[in-house]
Amino acid sequence: MERLSFGNVWDALENNPAEAANMSMRSNLMIAIEQQINSWKLTQTEAARRLGITQPRLNDLLKGRIMNFSLDTLINIATDAGLSVRMDITLAA
Repeated sequence: MERLSFGNVWDALENNPAEAANMSMRSNLMIAIEQQINSWKLTQTEAARRLGITQPRLNDLLKGRIMNFSLDTLINIATDAGLSVRMDITLAA
């Protein structure tokens, strides 16, 4: 049996490189937003209010429900959380 190796979990799970890149960016954003929120030491209700989203929506983010969030939405939430979002673009291997 041939052993496959992948750059990250999304390369293994998604059907094509574009979907894998999108999911990878979304997961990285979700992690960064969660870390920022945790640093605030607020309740979910207070943090949601600060971000301009509902508490259930924030709960989805903190529970890692990645399919509930588009890349655009996560960029907006990250910006509202005081994070600067940048994209690194390179030529594909």
